[in-house]
Amino acid sequence: MDRIRITKQFFFETGHALYGYDGKCKNVHGHSYNLAVTVIGKPISDSGNVKYGMVIDFGDLKAIVKQEIVDKFDHTTVFNKNTPHIELAEELSKRGHNVMLVNYQPTSEMMLVDFAKRIQKNLPKEIALYSLKLQETGTSYAEWHADDNT
Repeated sequence: MDRIRITKQFFFETGHALYGYDGKCKNVHGHSYNLAVTVIGKPISDSGNVKYGMVIDFGDLKAIVKQEIVDKFDHTTVFNKNTPHIELAEELSKRGHNVMLVNYQPTSEMMLVDFAKRIQKNLPKEIALYSLKLQETGTSYAEWHADDNT
């Protein structure tokens, strides 16, 4: 049976600041992210299975990405845990804001590395993460492809 790729898109709002950066993005700001998640697998061939003909139910993929990415990053400000913005992060958190401290620079590129790990660990064994595309602005995006990371 042929392997098929399916893609689902997700939208979320996230703030961040790039620690040590030499441009405007060193300041706290946000983006309306568009994340495209593509998985690959063989459609279910068992006609008795309620998901017959599907690689993965779009609802199941949505649940994974929502739990691992959207629910955690949407309306959250992400900082590198080594940032001098740590006092700001602590103050925001004390005031009830969603703040996430990560072990990486929260660029689109590094967020994709994090997202890939989070998604891969939750996919059924017969489904593989094929690619991710994270659009940060109307004209800028980063991509992660499994083939580039083997």
